[in-house]
Amino acid sequence: MKKALLIIDMQVMPFIWKDYGGKSLYQEEKLLENTRRLIDKARKGNSPVFYVMFTEPHGSLRSENQPLWQVHEQIVPLAHDHIIIKHYADSFLDSELHPRLRDQGIDTLVICGVQTEYCVDTTVKSGYSLGYKVDLVEDCHSTYDSDRLTAEQIINHHNSILAQFATMVRSSEVQF
Repeated sequence: MKKALLIIDMQVMPFIWKDYGGKSLYQEEKLLENTRRLIDKARKGNSPVFYVMFTEPHGSLRSENQPLWQVHEQIVPLAHDHIIIKHYADSFLDSELHPRLRDQGIDTLVICGVQTEYCVDTTVKSGYSLGYKVDLVEDCHSTYDSDRLTAEQIINHHNSILAQFATMVRSSEVQF
């Protein structure tokens, strides 16, 4: 079994949205701390780390290499880490993710990131459908309150549903 860590959309934008009239990302400091822990474990275990980055068309604030597009400063990639550009909620759709995972013989994905009900959910299901064993780190993905549900309710609901497609693990239990 060869594992890779997928960090989905942990870019500047989700963390600063609250500064521009948006909502706060639920437990963002815990999310960053748990993600740092996963990155350290993956690197110590010689497992590849893939940063999947949502990218808008050129000229927007979240287009490639713009300030809001960058990975959050607390979890920056190293030179040997992998950057995957995506344009959809599904990290596999029209991206280099699947071919690059296959090239490295990866069969198990450890997934964390934002936003629980969009990109995390879609990527877990897509990875499962492509035949990967998926471990979703239940305390290492986040979202915002919606008009009807709190972020905590959204996360708990998705953890229960995504358990049909992934093994649910806590960040403290993940091994590479």
